[in-house]
Amino acid sequence: MVGTRKPQGEVTRGTTAPNRLRRVDRWIAATQVGPLRMREHPLAVDLGYGASPVTTFELYARLRAVAPRLEVTGIEIDPARVAAGEAFLDATGPHEGLSFRRGGFELPVPRQPVLIRAFNVLRQYDEAAAWRAWDGLRARLAPGGVLVEGTCDEIGRRAVWVALTRDGPRTITFAAHLPTLPRPSALAERLPKTLIHRNVPGEPVHDLLAAFDRCWATAAPHSAFGPRARWIEAVRLLALTHPVLTAPPYGGRRRWRLGEVTLPWTSVG
Repeated sequence: MVGTRKPQGEVTRGTTAPNRLRRVDRWIAATQVGPLRMREHPLAVDLGYGASPVTTFELYARLRAVAPRLEVTGIEIDPARVAAGEAFLDATGPHEGLSFRRGGFELPVPRQPVLIRAFNVLRQYDEAAAWRAWDGLRARLAPGGVLVEGTCDEIGRRAVWVALTRDGPRTITFAAHLPTLPRPSALAERLPKTLIHRNVPGEPVHDLLAAFDRCWATAAPHSAFGPRARWIEAVRLLALTHPVLTAPPYGGRRRWRLGEVTLPWTSVG
């Protein structure tokens, strides 16, 4: 799979910061243990990690805690960003199983990854291109592998991501720093590119967020016990009318306390 062809894709803005992707990393570590451990030498790809390699290193550290044999490769189109990754390894390493490569959507890695994390990569593409990127990336997954694609704000307080397998999108997750969340629909600005232009009346994702806002309003008395209690009650109410995943590892109070809610993709797509 490693080649010398021109990388596929465009250089992103490269904005990143320490702990920006902690919410999605935490979710991956909790829900994708099977794929991460499924092979003798499983590989994860951090696609488009940006101007700093810090979030790739954080992914490596967090996932190695649950899958010690996992290897992680950060991939970037910009050669300067790859050089920054290699300089990071020289300055802080060695970190067994962590590497950086120049490339794009073609994924120049020696074997099929069990995980691809692509965060804040597709925002600059149009919807049709984002769908094509989804199709191309999930086709490159190892059997049983997962593509996690999404968007977060600059400091990682609000995020939305989709988990896809070879067969297509499976789940969508909304996650937030609850003390600063005015209402669930504020997460709409972080919808993946395949959905963001569909957040209009009559579309499933708009209807879902409107229902979530109503549940949030109904749960307002629980704010006396803090924003976490209000969120948990709002999710519980939402689950009465929408297919919220309520069982571990994707759902239940343990996940909801973190400011997450996960639903099947079919609820929005």
